[in-house]
Amino acid sequence: MTQQATHSNTIELLRALVQKPSVTPDDQGCQALIAERLQASGFSIELMPFGDVSNLWARIGTQAPLLVFAGHTDVVPVGELKQWSSPPFAADIIDNELIGRGAADMKGSVAAMVTAAERFFQQNEFQGSFAFLLTSDEEGPAVNGTVKVIETLAKRSEIIDYCVVGEPTSKDVLGDTIKNGRRGSLGAKLSIRGVQGHVAYPHLADNPVHKSLAMLQTLTNTVWDNGNEHFPPTTLQISNIHAGSGAGNVIPGELRIDFNLRYSPESSIESIKTRVIKALEQHELDYEIQWLDSAAPFLTPIGSLTDAIKEVVANVTGIEAKMDTGGGTSDGRFIAKSCNQVIEFGPLNATIHQTDERINCEDIDKLSIIYEQLLQRLIGKQQ
Repeated sequence: MTQQATHSNTIELLRALVQKPSVTPDDQGCQALIAERLQASGFSIELMPFGDVSNLWARIGTQAPLLVFAGHTDVVPVGELKQWSSPPFAADIIDNELIGRGAADMKGSVAAMVTAAERFFQQNEFQGSFAFLLTSDEEGPAVNGTVKVIETLAKRSEIIDYCVVGEPTSKDVLGDTIKNGRRGSLGAKLSIRGVQGHVAYPHLADNPVHKSLAMLQTLTNTVWDNGNEHFPPTTLQISNIHAGSGAGNVIPGELRIDFNLRYSPESSIESIKTRVIKALEQHELDYEIQWLDSAAPFLTPIGSLTDAIKEVVANVTGIEAKMDTGGGTSDGRFIAKSCNQVIEFGPLNATIHQTDERINCEDIDKLSIIYEQLLQRLIGKQQ
């Protein structure tokens, strides 16, 4: 049953954020709520809207080093409402788990970051600077969000030294996984042209499905690389295939295929494209292909930031976190272009984008403590 007990400041903020249906790119006032709280703790607030996307840059301090907590306030659509055991924007707490769209991805981290900053800056002296970078465009096209804020900061020569992105990285228990890099992402829309005709007269047609099968097997069987000590191997996945009008007696005139490669630094975009084109031409296909380069791989080497996050995670959870570069893309890819120390750390990712997305309340309170200790470790003034 739903628990009505009094909850921590972090949980109450998380409930308030989840109750705002901020489906990309509509922020629904999440950033305004956060900005009001941060301003009360001494932050300078700057709104950076681009198009229909809300972005928040909130900074305290003017000196280097600059530590940034980055995240997003937008969420994916809820899907079928009837599949949820609790309304997706009610933020009900059942058996000490808060259920709601965005609870884990990533309003939980955002709430924990905000309350960590409130406690730290109200109680401690600091050296350097700290900032929040929040967007409502992470789950969508990601063209008017973090990437535009980073471009704006670069023009003003605001240099980020450390960045922690609050993506849900933990796999089995809070603190077991830290992302210190991500693979690149290269997508493609491929069209194979044939000649439409009647299935009873195949000699008068040219079936692009039949023609493409061997080529597709070549692509799916290709070993692109073996990865390296930091990255898993490059993989290709076909996500959509479509041909024909639905009529069972018509040979289609065109086959459309969408596929994506998540690639390690052991492969380049140029080498991948070359191998795909070679396969197409070896099988003598009449094709057209459009490429979408949405993310380059990045890696934060072991150093001051990775050491700090591992230390505070161990302090709070007793777990020795492992570094990992698997999974999908995040806005860390934009920040890494100008900041060479970017890591991602957050709660369990087991239910993200699912119905009944949820987060453990005890975990979110621990996460806030981890973020607070990280602030102390990186910019706290040593006595």
